Amino acid sequence: MARHVLRSRRVLTPEGLREACVTVEHGRIASITPTAPDAEDLGDRVLMPALVDSHVHMNEPGRTEWEGFQSATAAAALGGVCALADMPLNCLPVTTTASALEAKRVASEDKLAIDVAFWGGVVPGNVTELAPMVEAGAAGFKAFLCHSGIDEFPDSPRAVLREAMHELKRLNSTLLVHAELEHELPEPPSDAAPQAYLAWLHARPRSFEDAATAMVIELMRETGCRVHVVHLSSGSALPLIAAAKADGLPLTVETCPHYLCLTAEEVPDGATQFKCAPPIREAANRDLLWAGLRDGVIDFVVSDHSPCIPGLKLPERGDFLEAWGGIASLQLGLAAVWTEARMRGFGLDHLVRWMSAGPASLLGLHDRGRIAVGARADLVAWEPETAFLVDGAALAHKHPTTPYAGRELTGRVVGTWLAGVPVARDGVMIGAAAGTTLARRVE
Repeated sequence: MARHVLRSRRVLTPEGLREACVTVEHGRIASITPTAPDAEDLGDRVLMPALVDSHVHMNEPGRTEWEGFQSATAAAALGGVCALADMPLNCLPVTTTASALEAKRVASEDKLAIDVAFWGGVVPGNVTELAPMVEAGAAGFKAFLCHSGIDEFPDSPRAVLREAMHELKRLNSTLLVHAELEHELPEPPSDAAPQAYLAWLHARPRSFEDAATAMVIELMRETGCRVHVVHLSSGSALPLIAAAKADGLPLTVETCPHYLCLTAEEVPDGATQFKCAPPIREAANRDLLWAGLRDGVIDFVVSDHSPCIPGLKLPERGDFLEAWGGIASLQLGLAAVWTEARMRGFGLDHLVRWMSAGPASLLGLHDRGRIAVGARADLVAWEPETAFLVDGAALAHKHPTTPYAGRELTGRVVGTWLAGVPVARDGVMIGAAAGTTLARRVE
């Protein structure tokens, strides 16, 4: 499709909402005009930049029964996402070598509904693999400061982290950090049975995140390495982050829809679909995260879509301490965040900054995240006022398990265009798999 025109009474441009016709030619926005012939009329539906999700676990190859490239990218497209980045676990092999990165690329062939980048991993003993993975196009590298949940991806002690950060600074790459640093805990509450969410919340306190964040900032001052903190859930870490940014350290931070929309107080006993690490915390902590977004201390919002086969959630036992931790929400991010954001007085421009332009920048996709002449035509049309009930079985995720099941959300996606080509419309995928793999260019 060489040329296509979309008309809406609500086109979200960097200057705000306006009635306009957006003309797409050869995958890019060629013009934004008051009128144009042969336009597809979207009526009052908002047309805005498609989302970018830089934190997704697709688990292929190796654990494709948990999720996979085909199902995950379809779910993303149906949720208004046109580019995502796949984490280096929980696939097999984990993406900690150049050969494993190549295996992942091969496994993704002809399966991608949208564009996909790949993160590499930092683990003890693989520092010599970082340069080959950068050369092969890895978007950056993720490390865990605690057990990752799988033995194939061990955590990185301080000395390993320091060595990797020196190397990534040399390579002009970015370190992503799962920032939880375990320490001795007080005795759990006497009434905290494994089926009580309080038991899991006690097992992963905010102090884990705060200590890890402080350590990473110390190492940033020593090495100068760019660092991105993934899935921040601790509101008490925000002053540390704000101070580091004020000092000019190259630090960015994300949080996730489940930390912004869900609260510990509402998690029923045994409802392990809510389990993730770090945990969903109390309502007062959620308010701190929203304040962090408002103030720019938190840079953006991504899903951390981390599904598994339903049995690993131990639904019969409801044991929060033993169940697999991870939230499935890839298709629901836009609606989940908007439902809460609009009640807090935020606008559509905030959504674009948090869920499109911000993560695009982390991935080096500087031509995405805005409707402007010359930008890539990754677009989503949606109805911000339309409410719907989440049916887990109706989602394109491989499995229906999600904490959003039965919840009313506001904001229905009705169309997604990848480089100007329609890939999803009215909840249905259309056309052949049109996505490609993205190789990060060293800047």
